[in-house]
Amino acid sequence: MPDWLALYYDEPIEITHGEGRHVWDSAGNRYLDFFGGILTTMTAHALPEVTKAVSEQAGRIIHSSTLYLNRPMVELAERVAKVSGIPDARVFFTTSGTEANDTALLLATAYRRSNTILAMRNSYHGRSFSTVGITGNRGWSPTSLSPLQTLYVHGGVRTRGPFAELDDRAFIDACVADLRDILGHTRPPAALIAEPIQGVGGFTSPPDGLYAAFREVLEEHGVLWIADEVQTGWGRTGEHFWGWQAHARSGPPDLVTFAKGVGNGTSIGGVIARAEIMNCLDAKSISTFGGTQLTMAAGLANLTYLLEHDLQGNARRVGGLLIERLRAIAAQLPGVREVRGRGLMIGVELVKPGTDEADPQAASAVLEAAREGGLLIGKGGGHNTSALRIAPPLSLTVAEAEEGAAILERALRGTHQRY
Repeated sequence: MPDWLALYYDEPIEITHGEGRHVWDSAGNRYLDFFGGILTTMTAHALPEVTKAVSEQAGRIIHSSTLYLNRPMVELAERVAKVSGIPDARVFFTTSGTEANDTALLLATAYRRSNTILAMRNSYHGRSFSTVGITGNRGWSPTSLSPLQTLYVHGGVRTRGPFAELDDRAFIDACVADLRDILGHTRPPAALIAEPIQGVGGFTSPPDGLYAAFREVLEEHGVLWIADEVQTGWGRTGEHFWGWQAHARSGPPDLVTFAKGVGNGTSIGGVIARAEIMNCLDAKSISTFGGTQLTMAAGLANLTYLLEHDLQGNARRVGGLLIERLRAIAAQLPGVREVRGRGLMIGVELVKPGTDEADPQAASAVLEAAREGGLLIGKGGGHNTSALRIAPPLSLTVAEAEEGAAILERALRGTHQRY
């Protein structure tokens, strides 16, 4: 394996099986999973409805490619189009969020006949050549080479940067002014791509309405809006089914990309776009593995379970309790700068006590201590990886939220005492 393949923990663990919100490693240790394979196990580990659907589909046919008619793919596309909020929507399935964003960039640049892209500072959109080229996070951008010209705008991080001290209204106004200024100095871009809540960036987000205000400016120039919902989609934020709905005043995005959670661990990504945009390509294209029968069966079963059990509502209720619990803990610890997020997408930013300086060493130490206590979490952040990322399956119970918060509190207090 390559040297740059990242692994968590000083002594990496092998996860062998899971059930509900728990997983086990090869040494038999049991963990409460608050990261879900990077927000991918969205409903639960070994969810019977999904495993049954996958098993039954595997017994019929696993794969045939998009060159042949595929009923599960059409059925899931219809479901996704219906819940997308995009009028006259078309859906193209891929195998990952990276590929979904890559496809959205292809569509936007072809439709607009421009290779200029607007992106947010502190953003992350994938590991392919084109998505690395628009990622605004140095830690995940190994090259400056790109087929695209990328311009970065302010707004993805509310509490850091040159506009951090402004109130929400003034913050939005300043970011819009920055956007207008950029548009006045460049050829017309193809699109703005933005995560409603930045995932790898540490679960940061702008005030509600920022992207609606951006949309008004973008429409003046014919620029498309791509909402990267790879981490925020499917009700994870609790308040909304899609992250963009916190910015819905100016209507839905032109394109939405999704992946991760809808497959509950199976490889599903995709793009939703208005028909005129999706159909703009003037050459043939297929997907060998995007939309394959096995993953589509999983997606259909998973989405059905999510909607029938109101997991968005559960994310709102249990996530709200968890955020308040963590904020109460943070109030007693000078090394915690901020607890932020929505629903079951929560970031805890760590700093060196008495300063505003990021503390990546403390974040790594807390990650290790939490694992020792039986809790798996993630980490991220922009200039320095100092934010803990908490994103359990959406079926998390109140008791499990309390258990996880208690383990994390012990890890934070123990780390604070050492440092």
